[in-house]
Amino acid sequence: MRNPKRKTVSDIRAAKGRTEPLVCLTAYTAPMAALLDTHCDLLLVGDSLGMALYGMDNTLEVTLDIMINHGRAVVRASKAACVVVDMPFGSYEESPEQAFRNATRVMRETNASAVKLEGGKNMAATIEYLTGRNIPVMAHIGLQPQSVLKEGGYRVKGKTAESEAIVLEDARAVAQAGAFAVVVEGTVADVADMITKAVAIPTIGIGASSNCDGQILVTEDMLGLLTGHTPKFVKKYADLAVIIDKAIGAYAADVRTRKFPSAEYLYSRPKLVDGDKKAS
Repeated sequence: MRNPKRKTVSDIRAAKGRTEPLVCLTAYTAPMAALLDTHCDLLLVGDSLGMALYGMDNTLEVTLDIMINHGRAVVRASKAACVVVDMPFGSYEESPEQAFRNATRVMRETNASAVKLEGGKNMAATIEYLTGRNIPVMAHIGLQPQSVLKEGGYRVKGKTAESEAIVLEDARAVAQAGAFAVVVEGTVADVADMITKAVAIPTIGIGASSNCDGQILVTEDMLGLLTGHTPKFVKKYADLAVIIDKAIGAYAADVRTRKFPSAEYLYSRPKLVDGDKKAS
């Protein structure tokens, strides 16, 4: 049963144009979801977990079962935020019917509030099919990580007049199809501003514009937990990798010198009092 205090897709949709933007972050595990829940309006169980948790090169190897397992954990551990689960590559592109079957599994098995799928005008018919069958959909336009092979990398959108026209058309198409919100990723700021003004649903920016109706980042990126390349749009609010490395180093040193575990961390037999001693 859904928590009546949890934010709904209607709450998210109603945030369009508000002065205070929506706060959104990714969540993949129960402990992290519990920490994020009180601060966020929306938690996205993103297929970016493939890289953040599993060490994959991109999101394409992520399966539906993986997304369902992590989605279930995040929903269990959160109480207030609206939880949206990504539809992974290959789980929705074939047909609206395929998308419905798999989205139904996600909704039923995770108890999430909605699903998210990548694509603009090309996925409008699928979004309309899902929303017409009571499955709320968050769209994702602009830079689309699941298209990395087709695009030959991660390409910022809106740099040319042609690219601007395409992403604007995508935004209008997904909004008209019934999406309750749209993630705008890796898009030139002024084009993201145009999108936000052009559609009646909230825009959630990631590498887009501060004028979007909300913002999202990969939590592990903004906490400094991931090594390697950091996208331009990521602001690190902590450098936890350094803190964790230092803590693990201290633990390793204590173990190797037998300083840990010391007596305070060990169990011992209860002390016997004289009355407990048996005569020999």
